[in-house]
Amino acid sequence: MHNKVQSLDFNRLRERYLSSNLKPTDVVKIVLERIEKELDKAIWITLLPKKNIITAAEKLSDKDPKILPLYGLPFAIKDNIDFAGFPTTAACPEYAYLPVLSAPVVDILIAAGAILIGKTNMDQFATGLVGTRSPYGSCSNAFDPKYISGGSSAGSAVAVSAGLVSFSLGTDTAGSGRVPASFNNIVGLKASRGLISTRGVVPACRTLDCVSIFALNVADAYEVLDVVSVFDKEDAFSRKGNFKSKVSSDISDGLKIGVPAKDDLKFFGNHDYERLFAEALNNCAELGAEIKEVDFTPFYEVARLLYEGPWVAERYQAIRKFFDQKPESLHPVIHEIIGGGIKITAAEAFAADYRLRELRRIIEPVWSNIDMMLMPTAGTIYTKDEVEKNPVELNSYLGTYTNFMNLLDLCGVSIPAGFQKNNLPFGITIAAPAFYDYKIQYFADLLHRRANTGMGAKKWPLPDLKVRRKIDGMDTLTLAVCGAHMSGLPLNTELIERGATLIRTCKSAKKYRFYALEDFMPPRPGMVRSSAAVGFAIDLELWSVPISRFGEFIAGIPSPLGIGSIELEDGSIVKGFICESYAVQGARDISKLGSWRKYISMS
Repeated sequence: MHNKVQSLDFNRLRERYLSSNLKPTDVVKIVLERIEKELDKAIWITLLPKKNIITAAEKLSDKDPKILPLYGLPFAIKDNIDFAGFPTTAACPEYAYLPVLSAPVVDILIAAGAILIGKTNMDQFATGLVGTRSPYGSCSNAFDPKYISGGSSAGSAVAVSAGLVSFSLGTDTAGSGRVPASFNNIVGLKASRGLISTRGVVPACRTLDCVSIFALNVADAYEVLDVVSVFDKEDAFSRKGNFKSKVSSDISDGLKIGVPAKDDLKFFGNHDYERLFAEALNNCAELGAEIKEVDFTPFYEVARLLYEGPWVAERYQAIRKFFDQKPESLHPVIHEIIGGGIKITAAEAFAADYRLRELRRIIEPVWSNIDMMLMPTAGTIYTKDEVEKNPVELNSYLGTYTNFMNLLDLCGVSIPAGFQKNNLPFGITIAAPAFYDYKIQYFADLLHRRANTGMGAKKWPLPDLKVRRKIDGMDTLTLAVCGAHMSGLPLNTELIERGATLIRTCKSAKKYRFYALEDFMPPRPGMVRSSAAVGFAIDLELWSVPISRFGEFIAGIPSPLGIGSIELEDGSIVKGFICESYAVQGARDISKLGSWRKYISMS
């Protein structure tokens, strides 16, 4: 039965684990078989021995999958992150060392039940957005090997997209955790700086570095963030998660989304990307968001500071001793870039810092007029041959929408947003100021579902929308209501008393019939799934219900009503009220009204 496992997303594996028809040892054997078939794509630098991987899976046999949050989920780490007993190379064999301790972020994941598979290929010293600057081979795009995978976290992104792991860790200084996600149809989460410990990570620019998370969907990425966002007092750059909003969803109606002004957009001749970004903006508007153009000139100036300013000297400082002693060991392009930092003076560093502060002050008012920002993750994609012929300039183009993020202290998540005519993926990034990480989660998930891209290279279907939101630390799920439980109606107090909050209003897919069950007191509707040919869209409210109170809530629902899966107009699936079909025989059909409120106003 385990051979039927396809997508390794959290939801599907977890359901199989909880039903006891799948074991972690089954999953890692599937993973190892898949890896054998993908060895020519330069995804890995070090794979753990099979014996180690299987032993780690076996150790979970007496553990409860309900207790460990990442139980049985295979993962990978970029090879600039330490794992005790295995070399860290940063894609430079002469630099390699054997760490005695693992990076804290890795220890946390393993303690949460995740199973480490190996360490992935990368642009050397995390310098590049292309994935081709490695002596371990040029990592191939998961969709077309002629194209770049994106970098520097190349192997980490491709491993997730190809279904070799459930999630992976990369790093992100200039876009390395977002650009490869965009190019491989997966999610790349770059949390606020310092939220995830960078101790045990080979630095690029230590003041800017972030550990990033790759996953097949938004919910999975944020589940990993939930686990690893632990303050590390031994990391001088660690910050406590002082979240400005722990609510990962806002009512999408009325959200103000900032986007680059039309004249500021740069697609470098890629008309497919230009078209797909316009479609993403249309999706935002259809979800009820208000689009507001933003002058991107100061953002672009900040972006230029990263590689044209003194932060290149910080890259030199990170590996100064090694660079000075063994300069011939570096990839030629990496040597050229990092070597440019040697002659930068302290005066130039202060001048750039002053200018950065001025630009931050210029940009500050933007956030008073918008809730979050949306932009292409990259303006285009290139073939490996194109990058080889023009490695520095084309790489800089890829950082157009990413290089400014950490300098401005923003959080962000890259999500799939469509496909070019040649079937290569396109991605968009949603960003917000530091510690608004959870504020952008829900809207990012909505847009991913709206784009209908599926997940990864196989385009696996997204799992049911089981949104787990954080409200003052409580885990919640989303429930669709269509009748007496709606705002202001007689049974709404049953939700309010259990701490539920309204997320937004929406409609179901045009696949339902709607009936008035007038024998109930108060009367209630019966919503029954039908075919698209005779179905209607029904007005709904989405409510966030604390999981701890959900059981007692559904225990009070009388037959023939119950909780099932409801398809929304955007194609996503949520839990909601449904009715057994036998109960609507002879009931009044109010499908054409499509609204319980309209019905009761006419009664």
